[in-house]
Amino acid sequence: MKLSLQKQIEKPIWQAIFVFAAALVLMLINVVINLMIPDTSGKLFPWAIATAFMLFFAMLNSLQSLRADSFVKYWQASMYSYMLLAFGNAMIAWGFSGTSISDAESYKWIFLVVSIGFIVFLSMVNFMKVIVKFAEKEEWTEPRKRK
Repeated sequence: MKLSLQKQIEKPIWQAIFVFAAALVLMLINVVINLMIPDTSGKLFPWAIATAFMLFFAMLNSLQSLRADSFVKYWQASMYSYMLLAFGNAMIAWGFSGTSISDAESYKWIFLVVSIGFIVFLSMVNFMKVIVKFAEKEEWTEPRKRK
């Protein structure tokens, strides 16, 4: 049975593939624009695209984790998908810019901040799910009386 697009996009690996493809397309468009009009964008623009799409994945994936049945399985799949996306985006940014991440000025630190932010986003969403489940279990017909 063929999975619908909605079911496929719930999986972190498909989200990472979608985001990687979008980053690649945008970098290719940048190359075409630079061929038509030289020096339109800076040499490090591919690194900006890579980090922007990693942040997009972090937000998209965190929101999709609200729908996950098992947060532990989703967390694991998300981490592996993020690592593959970060590696893939770094490779294509390096390929298009000709500059390694260590020479890409502040983008090395932006990569680190976005990666830590991804873990924070996922943790916040999980914490919100726990709070909502607790609130749903609480009986609100007779709130606890304060002394």
